[in-house]
Amino acid sequence: MARLPTDLSGRDVRAALERAGFTIRRQAGSHMILGRDDPHARVVVPDHRQIRAGTLRHIVTDAGLTVERFVELLKS
Repeated sequence: MARLPTDLSGRDVRAALERAGFTIRRQAGSHMILGRDDPHARVVVPDHRQIRAGTLRHIVTDAGLTVERFVELLKS
């Protein structure tokens, strides 16, 4: 089982989600709202230098991804 990295920024997470078919819909303050139409999903990613582990786990879950798939997207 893959482990989530602990040194990711919000922009790193956004780039990985964009590889999974998400697009940035809007930004409200320091939070980026990304969405995907098929299958429908909406994810809020804080634009911070480092994303906390619990927040990152919720983002991955809300995106409908597994940790393994998310780690693969980070490496691509």
